[in-house]
Amino acid sequence: MLLAVDCGNTNTVFSIWDGESFIATWRTATEWQRTADQYYVWLSTLMRLQEIEADITDMIISSTVPRVVFNLRVLADRYFHTRPLVVGKPECRLPVDVRVDAGTAVGPDRLVNTVAGYDLHGGNLVIVDFGTATTFDVVAADGAYIGGVIAPGVNLSLEALHNAAAALPHVDISQPQAVIGTNTVACMQSGVFWGYIGLVREICARIKAERGTEMRVIATGGLAPLFQQAVDLFDDYHDDLTMHGLTVIHDFNKEKAE
Repeated sequence: MLLAVDCGNTNTVFSIWDGESFIATWRTATEWQRTADQYYVWLSTLMRLQEIEADITDMIISSTVPRVVFNLRVLADRYFHTRPLVVGKPECRLPVDVRVDAGTAVGPDRLVNTVAGYDLHGGNLVIVDFGTATTFDVVAADGAYIGGVIAPGVNLSLEALHNAAAALPHVDISQPQAVIGTNTVACMQSGVFWGYIGLVREICARIKAERGTEMRVIATGGLAPLFQQAVDLFDDYHDDLTMHGLTVIHDFNKEKAE
């Protein structure tokens, strides 16, 4: 079975793929100090508690935090006796082209989302990922990654507002009852909620205009459904888009190796 690991700036997700579906998914805080032994104790305990018997033979990693990759490699070698594929490394081939400026390093998560989006929906896509940053990835008609946009993440913006202004409290993001807030919390929620809807709509519109073609907008990330329920922003939503992309990349590399 395949252990797929998506390491983001805030959380790391582990999923076990049996070839047809994900049989288990777990999430933990991203901490570069965590050792391979700690990962294994945590993972094996969860598997035992859920009575999951999985013979992990392969592992693939996508990480936006380079410092965690070493211990994840050790985890694969020491406990699963396999050499992991690491997205972004030369030995990990992609089923799509990457067309950006020479010398530009594209985040592995963005490449994986591109692969997943193209596999599920074909080309001419804008993939919006609500993570620590809010990213927009543009997928050409042939599936190539051709660039995108990076904006501050929703929670990051709220945290910055709270930290920079002493009188403003920490608030959770939610859809306000009205645009005009009548208290501080409602004002902040309205600004962030409707502000991000405007940001997503405007950036997607400008990408489509620049490309001169119709494009589907695909969303992923935990906050996407919150924004979708207010207005019709996205054509589709996948909460496991990155994980799906990891399975596609893994299969592609196995086929090339045979």
